[in-house]
Amino acid sequence: MNPPDLRQAAGRVTPRPRRRARRPVPRAHWFLALVGTVLTASSLLLYGYAHGELGEHEPVPAPYGYSPELDRVRGGGPVVDAAPQNTTEQGAADRGPRSLSMPARTVALTFDDGPDPEWTPKLLDVLKRHGAKATFFAVGARVAEYPDLARRIVDEGHELGNHTYAHVDLSAVPAWRRQLELSLTQHAIAGATGMHTRLVRPPYNATPSAVSARQWETMLALDGDGYLVTLADLDTMDWSRPGVAAIVRAGTPYRGRGAVVMLHDSGGDRGQTVEAADQLLTKLARHGYRATTLAEGLDLGSAHVPADDSSRILGRLLSLAQRGSSLAVETLAWVMVAAGVLTLARLLVFVVLARAHARRAAGARDRCRRRQAPERVPPPYRPPVSVIVPAYNEELGIEATVWSLVDTEYPAPVEVIVVDDGSSDATAERAAALRLPGVRVFRRPNGGKAAALNTGIARASHEIMITVDGDTVFEPATIGHLVAPLAHPGVGAVSGNTKVGNRRGLLGRWQHLEYVIGFNLDRRAYDLLGCIPTVPGAIGAFRRAALESVGGLSGDTLAEDTDLTMAISRRGWRVVYEERALAWTEAPTSLRQLWRQRYRWCYGTMQAMWKHRRAVVERGPFGRRALGFLTLFHVLLPLFGPAVDVMAVYALLMRDPLPAAGVWAGLLAVQTLTGWYALRLDGERAGVLWAVPLQQFVFRQLMYLVVIQSTITALLGARLPWQTIRREGVFS
Repeated sequence: MNPPDLRQAAGRVTPRPRRRARRPVPRAHWFLALVGTVLTASSLLLYGYAHGELGEHEPVPAPYGYSPELDRVRGGGPVVDAAPQNTTEQGAADRGPRSLSMPARTVALTFDDGPDPEWTPKLLDVLKRHGAKATFFAVGARVAEYPDLARRIVDEGHELGNHTYAHVDLSAVPAWRRQLELSLTQHAIAGATGMHTRLVRPPYNATPSAVSARQWETMLALDGDGYLVTLADLDTMDWSRPGVAAIVRAGTPYRGRGAVVMLHDSGGDRGQTVEAADQLLTKLARHGYRATTLAEGLDLGSAHVPADDSSRILGRLLSLAQRGSSLAVETLAWVMVAAGVLTLARLLVFVVLARAHARRAAGARDRCRRRQAPERVPPPYRPPVSVIVPAYNEELGIEATVWSLVDTEYPAPVEVIVVDDGSSDATAERAAALRLPGVRVFRRPNGGKAAALNTGIARASHEIMITVDGDTVFEPATIGHLVAPLAHPGVGAVSGNTKVGNRRGLLGRWQHLEYVIGFNLDRRAYDLLGCIPTVPGAIGAFRRAALESVGGLSGDTLAEDTDLTMAISRRGWRVVYEERALAWTEAPTSLRQLWRQRYRWCYGTMQAMWKHRRAVVERGPFGRRALGFLTLFHVLLPLFGPAVDVMAVYALLMRDPLPAAGVWAGLLAVQTLTGWYALRLDGERAGVLWAVPLQQFVFRQLMYLVVIQSTITALLGARLPWQTIRREGVFS
């Protein structure tokens, strides 16, 4: 099958289906990015709140204090009812608190801080073997995260108590926080079991004798909320892992007395607690004890109260949110680690490859210089070339571009073809007014950059063609360097070295760094790997045979240069990079213009990747390497970028900031060193590296939004027109 005739293709404009043409360009990128950021931040806040990383969670020392009521509590039993209890014979109310204690030879084993997916089931198995019942003072966040365990506790005849949602010191928080902690826990229990509980055990409260004045005030407030405050007779201190024997000894009542025993089923390794509970129950049974729940042991009826439908629904939603936040944070943590490792590995690998590429190029030049016999030195490859300049509204820069192409050191014939693609300004007139020899100007109706290039190719006289954007200027030696690799018959295209001409200002410096580090350093590595994905439209050389083998440029994508490069590579042609072929381009001078440019680039690249997706399964390294790198580093990682940044900020503010700051500083140092080496390879000054840290806070986030918007556009199938940025005429 013969390839399409480029001269016929030049007059055609790729038809655009009407249905797709009417689809508006999506404008939801800001909204979706905001929603994603808010959801990520909400997940982090909920996770941090539930796991003790947000708010006050450590006990606050308080004065021991003294009062008749406190004295009565400290000398009483572990279950405290602070309400007025009875009326004396004189009719005066006895407002002192009443303490309840377990009957003789009755033990209530209580377990705090759970449920835990590892230790709670093991303790439940131990209780089942001994036919014993217990009370579990559950943390609401863990109930929400493991509702099945809470259901199992209730289904097996045990009872649940409220131990706050995030294990906070209730005596150290304001009233609204106390109400929130208890209410969230009740909703979590209701969502898991359909029940509420009347029991509460404030964290960091153990035995009655240790109650402080502030804790007593909190107990009064809890009593007013309808709770029965439960402390303990015996605190086993099992959380400190003192040994199984010590836990058993501390949990054994004295001479047949009843007791409430405090143990823990979460918060760390509870293997000693499980074994101690087994031995303790065996020992108590041998001495005639029964192990039961608090409510049953005190003959208080059931500790559980049926919850209404609204509380059950809220509890289920809370459980979904809690589990979703845990999954999101764990996923983000892995993504953050993976992103850091991949970014670091990519930088290091690409630096090594770029160094190898530079040494190979330098070695080739040295070998040419060392040849002594003139007859052994082949003549330089200097074929006649055609330079095609597609232009759309480039009146400010077209004269400088054309002059730079004519003012060349290249000894062979050079024809310059300017194709005005329906410009609304004086682009064509200014190019024609120069009246330079070898320069021809063609006008055509607006049809897109690909159609303009095909027009120029069809009218080109020579077999070697160079494409140049209308905002780009060449150095006198550029054409010679750019054409030289085409001496090898297997090379179908050559990418030049694009430089930012307007580097003043922070935005210009950021783009300068991006071109040197992100584009040119990458092309060195891609060249060595044989998978250059893009010969930039600003500077590229092509063999006519390579262009004809793929039917010329296609209007299927906005990144016609990437599309063409991928098509040429799939046809078996080599695509190489020549760092000495320098071209100076005018970069956008505002964030809005930068956005428009990068949006078109990114969206067009995605189109080209999808169009050439079958290259992944074809022979040769191009498809798997180029498409793999682009998918991973230019699509997937940027999509997760905002969430990773939110996670990093959270780690800095809510956790120990040193590890997060150290990782960030390490990556920044590697990026800076990479930038220094890339600048050195390109012969650029390193003074611009001061802009690298600032680049991480604005420029990088803008590129994230570009990828997000491009992904949305690609998924919706909208089409974008050929857009140009507003020129300042830097080279004029």
